[in-house]
Amino acid sequence: MKNKELTQREREVLGIVIQSYVVSASPVGSRFIARNFNLGLSDATIRNVMADLEDAGYISQPHTSAGRVPTDKGYRYYVDLIMRVQRIDEVEKQRIDRNLRSCATERRDSSDVLLAAAKVLGRISRQLSVVISPRLSLGVFERLDMMMLSSSRIMVVLSIQSLFVKTIVMELDIEVSRGQIDQVVELLNQRLSGLTLDEIRSSIGRRLADCDADTAKGLLDAVVRSAGSLFDEAPVLERLYMSGTEYIVNQPEFDQPQKVRDLVCMLEDKQKMVGLLERDGLGAQDPLREGDIRITIGKENQASTVEDFTVVSTPYFVGDTMGKLAVLGPKRMDYERVVRVVNYMAGCLSTTLTEFN
Repeated sequence: MKNKELTQREREVLGIVIQSYVVSASPVGSRFIARNFNLGLSDATIRNVMADLEDAGYISQPHTSAGRVPTDKGYRYYVDLIMRVQRIDEVEKQRIDRNLRSCATERRDSSDVLLAAAKVLGRISRQLSVVISPRLSLGVFERLDMMMLSSSRIMVVLSIQSLFVKTIVMELDIEVSRGQIDQVVELLNQRLSGLTLDEIRSSIGRRLADCDADTAKGLLDAVVRSAGSLFDEAPVLERLYMSGTEYIVNQPEFDQPQKVRDLVCMLEDKQKMVGLLERDGLGAQDPLREGDIRITIGKENQASTVEDFTVVSTPYFVGDTMGKLAVLGPKRMDYERVVRVVNYMAGCLSTTLTEFN
């Protein structure tokens, strides 16, 4: 159902209720608004406006007190039609730049950059932050290396766009020499470089079918047979970086044991967390672009464990691959601040990881 158009007076009062509730975590009454905000309205008029907002479902009365709190519908109207996002604070900007720049300067692994991004985003937002690396299956294969662990055991290291690395140990039913490994590595890099892992997995047999029979044939066949796992997606645990749990558990919304248990269950289910954030919600014909911010509030989140949360997410890009970063917190969050921090972090992350190439 579409939101009804509110009058200017109703918009002002709804915005004040939300902003005041974000700060105080306490129901907001008409007398408080009349005394603290210069609206030129009497206590009785504000009370009538709040009654209209409650009848329309934008605010509710949690107890018998006169105070009101925003509903999911009220928050949605606010983020869509009332809030105005300002430019990021210079101090916040410098903290993000400094943390990501140090990783890039030291030429550390991309996982270090993603973990640093999650930590600084959690500290600045004072909420739970989540960063998901791009899907490796859509990443461009750059090169492959093999290291001998024994004559029948090798470690394969895949380098994928922007220093994303995947390693896997292969157990062989044949013995191989260092010379045979070097032959196969050179051949695979010649034939497969520039393809996505999805493309390699589906076509590797055809791409290597005309290779000479004496070119370490046994090892080459083993690579083809193992392509399903070798060039497959990285496990969820290797793609997910989270930080900021200590901030969110101190929020008043989680002062009840059941709420804390629900939060712990949500954090432990890494598969659902990745699934929640990788749904772009914009439809197949409207893919996410840089700067797109998605805000899902309360029951708009499909997972029941996230019904008490707001999720603010946005994509970042490394070449043609896309990762996600997000802030999860109580619906009573500082939306303007979180949106500008998430948006700036995504841009910095895209730039930093792309510069690794």
